[in-house]
Amino acid sequence: MFKRMLRAFGVGGPTVDTVLTNPNARPGELLTGEVRIAGGDHPVDIDHVALSLVTRVEFEGSDSETVRNVDYGKVFVAQRVGVAPGQQLAIPFQYQVPMESPINVVGGQQLHGMTLGLRTELAVRGAVDPGDLDPVAIHPLPSQERVLNALVQLGFRFTRADNEGGRLHGVPQQLGFYQEIEFHPPHQFASKIAQVEVTFVADPHSLFVILEADRRGGMFRAGGDTFGHFHMGHQEAMGADWAGILHHWMDQTAGRRGVFGH
Repeated sequence: MFKRMLRAFGVGGPTVDTVLTNPNARPGELLTGEVRIAGGDHPVDIDHVALSLVTRVEFEGSDSETVRNVDYGKVFVAQRVGVAPGQQLAIPFQYQVPMESPINVVGGQQLHGMTLGLRTELAVRGAVDPGDLDPVAIHPLPSQERVLNALVQLGFRFTRADNEGGRLHGVPQQLGFYQEIEFHPPHQFASKIAQVEVTFVADPHSLFVILEADRRGGMFRAGGDTFGHFHMGHQEAMGADWAGILHHWMDQTAGRRGVFGH
């Protein structure tokens, strides 16, 4: 009876270890590896083995803000698997990183404020076990790198990145959250703009770049947020003069309140 109760709580059940061939990928690319399952002291039937990415997301309520882990891009890599006591199983997988995935590494450096992991989920007779969580490094797309490099070229300084729950107006967004990468502006704009946040929303064909500037208020100007919205195909974005585009947008933003983009 005691052993049966332990089994009900997962004691003596299978263990899982996910081994990645390479933890580095860009949105749209594949993470490959094996899910290795070791049988416990009794046979079990696994309903499914699933993989998903997990990150921390901030959600704003009417009077408070909460932060919680959110899974996205869930895929099933095996279903209805029987595991005998002590049995060793290896399930190979290819996991495609969602195009809208946040990034957490730029130029080999971890982005402060960002956590990302690949979660392996085992469902045994309806009881879901998170199983295993492996850190991954999601790098920007080449088109996104062009924008980030232009910001650095103009003198922007990265501060932190986070994820915000919700959807962006006018953007065909698939996930229920979006990433904001925060920068301090170069000195020539610092007196009028406190910070600039950059959000990327990508699909296989194109890239949306959403900019949000926090304008400082003054005696003769209103403060508040100003938005920029740019949409290009990836190839067009690779050839665009982002330093010129961003500098022009900053000039416009420092001088007035509104929206500028194309």
